[in-house]
Amino acid sequence: MLARVTTFSLDGLDTSPITVEVDVRQGLPVFVIVGLGDMAVREARERVRAALQNSGFEFPQRRVVVNLAPAHQRKGGSGYDLAIACAVMMASGQIPEDSLNGRAIFGELSLTGDIRGCSGTLAVAEAAERAGMRGLIVARERALEARVVEELDVLCAESLRQLAEILAGGERPPFPSPHFPPPEPSVLPDLSEVGGHSSAISALRIAAAGGHNLLLRGSPGTGKTMLARRLPSILPRMTRPEAIEVTRIQSVAGLHRGHGLVADRPFRAPHHTISASGLVGGGARPTPGEASLAHHGVLFLDELSEFNRSALEALRQPLEDGYVTIVRGQRAAMLPTRFMLVAATNPCPCGYGGDKSGRCRCTAADHARHARKLSGPLIDRMDLVVDVTPPSVAELRRGPVTDSTSEQQVIQIARYRQEERLWDTGAVCNGEMDSRILHDQVKLDAHARRALERYYEDGKISARGRDRALKVARTIADLDDEPKVRARHIHEAMAFRVGAEQVEAAA
Repeated sequence: MLARVTTFSLDGLDTSPITVEVDVRQGLPVFVIVGLGDMAVREARERVRAALQNSGFEFPQRRVVVNLAPAHQRKGGSGYDLAIACAVMMASGQIPEDSLNGRAIFGELSLTGDIRGCSGTLAVAEAAERAGMRGLIVARERALEARVVEELDVLCAESLRQLAEILAGGERPPFPSPHFPPPEPSVLPDLSEVGGHSSAISALRIAAAGGHNLLLRGSPGTGKTMLARRLPSILPRMTRPEAIEVTRIQSVAGLHRGHGLVADRPFRAPHHTISASGLVGGGARPTPGEASLAHHGVLFLDELSEFNRSALEALRQPLEDGYVTIVRGQRAAMLPTRFMLVAATNPCPCGYGGDKSGRCRCTAADHARHARKLSGPLIDRMDLVVDVTPPSVAELRRGPVTDSTSEQQVIQIARYRQEERLWDTGAVCNGEMDSRILHDQVKLDAHARRALERYYEDGKISARGRDRALKVARTIADLDDEPKVRARHIHEAMAFRVGAEQVEAAA
């Protein structure tokens, strides 16, 4: 007897429908799985056999052949277990033939017959809805994640025995509560804990409001990392489409615990020993790297000069395009990388270059060698560069300059202005504007135009730097609720790019 059920394969963030065909016929007892499955798929034979027998079902003592179609496509992972088991039960007459019509199946089996959740459940649920499936069967622990796709009828079960009873017409178990298991509360560091650093906080405000890249330079202990880790607390709240994208990526990467949508923007801070593939993605089966895990959030590179040069160079294209394409043999996966890059670095090898203490003993050659460690094209892609210096005693006595709640409100209003202006362009904030959108949407008065042209003619910025400075100036204007970019906005943007001294000299 032949039975067919539908499941889905995962390749990066992409999904494709897989038909699980099971043929049970007379012959020597054998259980064969064909269709270019990896080791996890081949091992499903033992899991499925044990799960069926330990759940009180009969495993057919006949010739059982499982085909995963299309046969030319490579398959991997343990998410095929439940589909194979259901197809075997259907082919052997242990569940009704029409009980799975229009339903996709995705889940792993334990040897006792318990149904376990799999990474990528949300991506599979979205693919099932696009494919016109009326429902999806998943593990109970992943039900809330799958239910994010509201148009899909999600059926969850804890065990193979329970699922068979439901498919035979039994009562569905109650859906898991949105608060079970309870998510851990997210407590973000707040700007109210920072004394002084008014210039750096101003740069954080602009970066968060426009989605711009930020470089923090300064001696050890001046507060670079402390400031960077407080950036997520002032970022605007994620929209539902953004939250779905973030949840999908984290689910595929195995970082999501199935509580529904992720609420907080990602903040990823990889160690400087990370490889290029770890940073942008890769592997035999393409998987998201840190750049994709930071999608719609922040990628923080502390001690930038210590990162491998090849890893930093690999970030150039994802920063510019907002996605990265990973090609491995016959596989190609496109992964989203729309993140804010925040980096921190010391000014020289010893870290105290330019410090008032005079502790720096680095030579000119040491400074040149340190500068060569940093990728020039990557530095050119940083919209804001801030020299972080220790706050004075008076600033520390005065206490915090601001707090995250009030800053987030100001930033949220600036983002609303950007959304209204960019609603039909495909960009959601100033940092995402390409050259065409930039020149169509950003209006400058005559003084601002002349100021920007003078900086470019004097060689203080490149052509790319000119566009990036203009994006920052537009964000500053949004924070000031100005419809046009003024000269003061250009000067402030340039001060964060080339330094206040050069701006004063040019002015």
